[in-house]
Amino acid sequence: MAKSGVHFHFKHFSVRHDVAAMKVGTDGVLLGAWASIDGAHYILDIGTGSGVIALMLAQRSAPDVVIDAIELEATEAELARENVDSSPWPTKVNVYTSAIQDFRPGMKYDAIVSNPPYFIQSQESPDLRRTQSRHTVTLSYPQLLDAVEALLTEDGTFHTILPYTEGLQFITLAASRGLHCTRQWSFRTRKEKPIERWLLEFSRKTSGTTPGSGEILLYDQGTDWSEYYRKLTKEFYLNA
Repeated sequence: MAKSGVHFHFKHFSVRHDVAAMKVGTDGVLLGAWASIDGAHYILDIGTGSGVIALMLAQRSAPDVVIDAIELEATEAELARENVDSSPWPTKVNVYTSAIQDFRPGMKYDAIVSNPPYFIQSQESPDLRRTQSRHTVTLSYPQLLDAVEALLTEDGTFHTILPYTEGLQFITLAASRGLHCTRQWSFRTRKEKPIERWLLEFSRKTSGTTPGSGEILLYDQGTDWSEYYRKLTKEFYLNA
């Protein structure tokens, strides 16, 4: 039974997020729905927050898949555990309280996902927990990539979502470490708007060709979701 509080309700599970530094939002839902996890048996979610991405991946994957979700902030980690315990997959998702820099699972993962802190040079919030969630204070891009290098299997894939400029910087930084961008999808609210986010997939292996590309629009016109966004999220959103 879910504890009292403000919950975001999906079709098959709910996420309490009233005490989370970052509430359930479009970025997390996009990544949880878009990340390719076919064939993955061990999955790692870095910076799980309220646990929404880990739970989306639990819904999308086979019953024997193991999902480890790591969270630095103790309050957030406890919230994620509460949400996992209240979900249909209480034994499938394991939540750990730790900095990823200190995480030593003794194994590697077939798929790693992260909706990371992404503001590099911007005014920080007076709320320390929100700052840690949004700014690269406790997890820089090099530190995140160090963790991915250490924890990803040879054939594994890493998936993340970043703003436009930061995403392009991240692709270059990842390539210098032998992690090649294999999918690069843009996201924008409307077609007349600039690109707001990159959905990125990385692999140790490269075909030597340009990354697979695509675009996701949130709205076709007015306030009607685009056909693709509705299709991508139909197994999650109540009104999709």
